[in-house]
Amino acid sequence: MFDRIREDIASTFDRDPAARNSLEVLLTYPGLHAVISHRIAHWLWHRNFKLLARWQSMVARWITGIEIHPAAEIGRRFFIDHGMGVVIGETAIIGDDCTLYHGVTLGGTSWEQGKRHPTLNNNVVVGAGAKLLGGFTVEEGARVGSNAVVTKNVPAGATVVGIPGKVVPKPDTEQERQRKAMAEKIGFEAYGVSDMPDPVAEAIHALLDHMQAVDGKIDTMCQVMERHGLEGCSEKLPELDDESFNSVGGTE
Repeated sequence: MFDRIREDIASTFDRDPAARNSLEVLLTYPGLHAVISHRIAHWLWHRNFKLLARWQSMVARWITGIEIHPAAEIGRRFFIDHGMGVVIGETAIIGDDCTLYHGVTLGGTSWEQGKRHPTLNNNVVVGAGAKLLGGFTVEEGARVGSNAVVTKNVPAGATVVGIPGKVVPKPDTEQERQRKAMAEKIGFEAYGVSDMPDPVAEAIHALLDHMQAVDGKIDTMCQVMERHGLEGCSEKLPELDDESFNSVGGTE
């Protein structure tokens, strides 16, 4: 359990540029407090201290505004950003490396016993205010847009938006593949960029297209220089690492 708590703290830095140090995260992040409390309550629940487990989850709700049933199964490196109003039901299952924003509900649509809350597979992101209702599955790598209401299975890697939630088609074009390759090259995971058109998305698309064109021109120039016996293209460009982007100022 303590290993998972350490991973939860470390994962905060990967998903929140406002996080400055471990002590600040440990003391001031209600999402982390709720997850740590759930780890304890879940441990108690499965050792038949069910009343104590429910009390533990209730105290966490008072403190954080986040309600997680002790029986819910939560994987590693789970991150709740801001967190107020998040509700996770009894039979919910959450995989590794998932992220929920404030106001998310993983709820049920039936009063009957059995699996009645959603399952989120690994690397799922659920936007602020989204409601996932029922015993369906959101497959690995899927994204749920803010305020969406989802009641059916979501395919792997898909983005769902709207009420009721619908999968946003992904254009499978050479330009989109080039954008994705460039985004991966610079360490930028464009959640919500290629799938959710807006002015910022268009600006980032333009930058990625420009960078792709510049790369192509440089490659062409180097090929011409090499054919004429000229030097100057043997040096490799410096690798881009996560610190190069984490050092850029971020806001909540």
